Order: sequence, then structure tokens, then C-alpha cells
Amino acid sequence: MAFTVLIPARLASTRLPNKPLADIAGVPMVVRVAQRVAQGLTQAARIVVAADHESIVQACSRFGIEAILTRVDHASGSDRLAEACDLLGLLDEDIVVNVQGDEPLIDPGLVQAVADLLVSQTAASMGTAAHAIDKVEEFRNPNVVKVVLNAAGMALYFSRAPIAWWRDGFAHGIAALAQPAPLRHIGIYSYRAGFLRRFPTLSQAPIEITEALEQLRALWHGYQIAVYTSATAPGAGVDTPEDLERVRAIFAAQTSTA
Repeated sequence: MAFTVLIPARLASTRLPNKPLADIAGVPMVVRVAQRVAQGLTQAARIVVAADHESIVQACSRFGIEAILTRVDHASGSDRLAEACDLLGLLDEDIVVNVQGDEPLIDPGLVQAVADLLVSQTAASMGTAAHAIDKVEEFRNPNVVKVVLNAAGMALYFSRAPIAWWRDGFAHGIAALAQPAPLRHIGIYSYRAGFLRRFPTLSQAPIEITEALEQLRALWHGYQIAVYTSATAPGAGVDTPEDLERVRAIFAAQTSTA
């Protein structure tokens, strides 16, 4: 089934100014993301960057990447994606995959797998991904979002806290991981376009505000989120200047061995 990949790109960034246009081996980062997604994706109808500034649109155009200009005043990435659905004329039943514009190392296979979730899980309005945690430090870390699933592979809850938590955990502390291994949420999403249009109109959920996790709004309002469990962790995104230098080194090494 065909689907559309939307890559939101916002020029302003507190930790890394002009992040979408950051140079990676001669190519802007957001273009690298689009190029990476295109590798091996035969079913993607379109790959489109949803930008908030004309300079991003122009940069994408120079490299043959489709881009559209969205409003600058969106409160969240979901609002930007909803506007993009309207600008592109997507039907409510169309599938959209949201790939962040700061993930130039993303696995194209993961994009395909998250899109396929909404084909196989017809009751789900959203899809996302997770992988097994193998380090105690990650399980403890509140910046690592955890997810628990039901028997059908649907999300029961997302949390910054260590979940699932075993009965005697408080007595013994977190010295080892429970079995089966807890799951780390991967920040990639698929949506049915109709739900994506509806999502920004839903009231914020108390649990969403507490955890600072937007996806909890969908669960609180009764929508289902299907989860693909990946065998491997995804490539790290770019949030800081140090992350950017690390990714630049990876691309430089690939170029030198090509």
C-alpha cells in the first residue's frame, strides 16, 4: 500500500540553530534524511519535507526533494503535519509516516515497517516502534521513554518511568533488567491522515502533561497505537553540536571508503 512520508523541518532550534540546513558532507541535514528514507522504499508514494521557512524549501529543491511551506506559528509538529495533509490533498484513509528531520541515520526498513502497521492493524489510528532495552542505565533514564504492549501489540502506556515494574523493585532497586526485557520507544509515527487532522483538536490529557509525552493524548481519548518491535536500536538523531560532529564523521568515513 502506498503511503506518504512527511518530514517536519523547523528552522529555529535552541540547541542547534538552523539545524535542518546543517551541512553533512556537502548536503543539508534535512535532505540527508529524505535521501536516506528513499533508500529501499518502493511503496512510498511521496517523500515531502514540511518546512517553516523558505530557505529550507529552496535547499530541498536544489537536491530534487519535494518540500512545502507551512505556517511558522504551529504549537507542535503534529499541527504542522496536519496542515501538510491539507496542502497535499491527502484523503482521510491515506497513511502518513512522520520522520523527524534530524535523523540522517534512520533505517528505511523501520519507516516501511511502521507504515505497514496501519495496514495490518486496522483498529489502530497510529503506529510507532520500540526495541528491547539491554542496559540498566537506559531503563532508569527518564529521557528514555518506555512502552508496554498488550497481546495484540498495541500500546497500553508510555512513560518516562521504568515500566513494567516488578513487585519487589523498590526493595532491591534496579540492579538488573526484568524479563521479558522492557521496551524503549522509538520516536517514529504513522497515522491515518484523518486522525492526524483530528489529533490537534483533541484536548490535552492530564497524563500527557505529567509525562510530557504527546502520544498519551491519543491513548487517553481512546485511540489505539500499534507498535512494531524492532530487533535493533535506530541510529541516533542530531540534537546537539556534538551529535552533529559525530554524524559528520560517520558520513565522512563512508565517503572515504566508497
